[in-house]
Amino acid sequence: MRRLSALIAVLGAIAFVVLAAVLIPWHPYPGGALHVPAASRYFSAEEIARASSYSHVARWLSRGALVISVVVACLLGFTRFGRAVAGRLRGPWWLRAIVLVFVVVVIGRLATLPFDVALQHQERHYRLSRESWGGYAVDQALGLAVSFVATAVAIVVLLGIVRRWRRSWPLIAGVVLAGLVVLGSFVYPVVVEPLFNHFTPLPDGNLRNQILRIAAKEHVHVSDVLVADASRRTTEMNAYVTGFGSTRHVVLYDTLLHDLPRAQVLSVVAHELGHAHHDDVLTGTEIGVAAAFLAVGLLGLIAGRRYDGLRDPAAVPLLLALFALGALLATPVENTMSRQIETRADVAALTTTRDEGSFVALQQQLAISALADPTPPAWSQFCFGSHPTALQRIALAQRILGDH
Repeated sequence: MRRLSALIAVLGAIAFVVLAAVLIPWHPYPGGALHVPAASRYFSAEEIARASSYSHVARWLSRGALVISVVVACLLGFTRFGRAVAGRLRGPWWLRAIVLVFVVVVIGRLATLPFDVALQHQERHYRLSRESWGGYAVDQALGLAVSFVATAVAIVVLLGIVRRWRRSWPLIAGVVLAGLVVLGSFVYPVVVEPLFNHFTPLPDGNLRNQILRIAAKEHVHVSDVLVADASRRTTEMNAYVTGFGSTRHVVLYDTLLHDLPRAQVLSVVAHELGHAHHDDVLTGTEIGVAAAFLAVGLLGLIAGRRYDGLRDPAAVPLLLALFALGALLATPVENTMSRQIETRADVAALTTTRDEGSFVALQQQLAISALADPTPPAWSQFCFGSHPTALQRIALAQRILGDH
């Protein structure tokens, strides 16, 4: 089993590296490194001070929650907690595993809740959130339920495979968990997204026609254009393309339609359709499949001899602790790839619309409305920045279309 785990880990790592090298646009624009302009050129001193004040507090609240969540997961996973709780439970192994998942998820959520409440208070203070505390509680409960169900399914499937195929489980678990990654890409937009937003079709008219023309220009089939009622909870402006093939559709936040000029809305849409043109969701899914094999292989090497070869439901806290550590270590890698993909989508938006002015104005407005720090600490941007900064995106527009 350990030799098989080692082989799967090596093959998963090779597949991950090859797919990342081939599918990630490591050089999405010509000309080398960008020359980022000074923040004072595009933002007032008051805007910079306000964004820095909010971002500093929000950054440390978010990082604090992350650290606490990993510490709590490790305390539960690397101690006798799992055995102590499992010893008190009765019933079939899968029920005990589900109960343990629930206990660990709830404890982890309660540990980070003070940080999340403080962050929500911060967002309400700066008028970034429009959500009542009652609505916030409902969303938190829904998020906890989604997290619990997804985690419980993955854990029960994994333990079931380990119990059924004692020696060959790493290979079978890799295949099955990779399948769950693919399934999740299809299920999430259909099942999870409607839990948090209500969607209505964008009425026929000039804007809808312009969006469909941009989709045709980028060779992306779009089945519908929907509007999400995001304004009931946030001032954030966003759009995205979701679904595959005949189910693919564009989703616009209603805040985007209410608060931005038409040309800037189209710039956002062109960016999101750029993701669809390059099949970025599929790229993420393929890399996620390779990562699933790598994770299962490492799991067999690290923990394959504990808890009766991971057959005991008491192993659940250990599994979740290892997953938490793995996710933390993978965060800088994921975000590095994400920034490259987002940059390519920006290039697609600029080359499709040929409207540098609207793109630059959009980046200014998005940064101001979200109180995004225009010059975040380099370590924070490297580890946690999933998108380029506003100033980097403005510099990109000047590179692609020329500084006017």
